[in-house]
Amino acid sequence: MDVSDGGQELDPQWSDVGNNVCGVVDDCRVAYAAAGAFVSAGWSRRSSSWHGWEVEISWGQIELDPIEGRKVLLNGVIDPQRVDDLASLLSSFGLRFTLELYSDTDLVREIRV
Repeated sequence: MDVSDGGQELDPQWSDVGNNVCGVVDDCRVAYAAAGAFVSAGWSRRSSSWHGWEVEISWGQIELDPIEGRKVLLNGVIDPQRVDDLASLLSSFGLRFTLELYSDTDLVREIRV
């Protein structure tokens, strides 16, 4: 299992929250490359499957899994107050993406870039 140096662990207040963010990153065939971009921004990374990666920081923990058609599926838990930070981070990587933030089963916000 690959575990990056540095990064922060998820704040315990978010560990019991179910997945509240999901999305798709376009034009990114390799989840490892997307995970590496998160590491460069201070997140930690670890392998979660043959081709999937988990990235983590104190305010979020996200799974990155490649899906058909040069895309990476993104899902996990984040502090809802930090969804704009996540969107800004993905934008800074030069990636096109869609993010959806949920509260329980209700869609609260959608961001498309």
